[in-house]
Amino acid sequence: MNSAGILADAFERVHEVVHAAVEGLPAEDLNARLDDDANSIAWLVWHLTRVQDDHVADAAGTEQVWFAQDWASRFELPLEKGSTGYGHSSAQVGSVRVASADLLLGYFDAVSGQTLDFVRGLDGRALDRVVDDSWSPPVTLGVRLISVVADDLQHAGQAAFVRGALERR
Repeated sequence: MNSAGILADAFERVHEVVHAAVEGLPAEDLNARLDDDANSIAWLVWHLTRVQDDHVADAAGTEQVWFAQDWASRFELPLEKGSTGYGHSSAQVGSVRVASADLLLGYFDAVSGQTLDFVRGLDGRALDRVVDDSWSPPVTLGVRLISVVADDLQHAGQAAFVRGALERR
């Protein structure tokens, strides 16, 4: 397996975990918080998708799906349109509410598809390209993509945990 295959497999695993955490849930469960400051499934999946969309679009030199396909208007969130959830306060987390699993998964699937198209076209040399020189050492494409996978899997696992806790109530 080459580098592109490994990255595609990693992002496909994110896809599986996100779908398992979200499919079939009503809006009430997607938006539920286990306590007043906890992250909801809606926020966790929206956030991991926004970060993936932002980071991969930047690295690929493409427009974010959030804007290109007008998901920002479909979600109707009371946040800045470019918000990714990074640094959100508890109140901002609580403001990320979705009407349905279809909306949340629609955006996630659109981003996932664009990400997979991008990574499947990469070769090992492309992964050495510096995509962010504001860090020391500068961040390469390979490091950025692994960072996105790690963050996505962590948040998808948290969403799965929240689902499990809600199902036990």
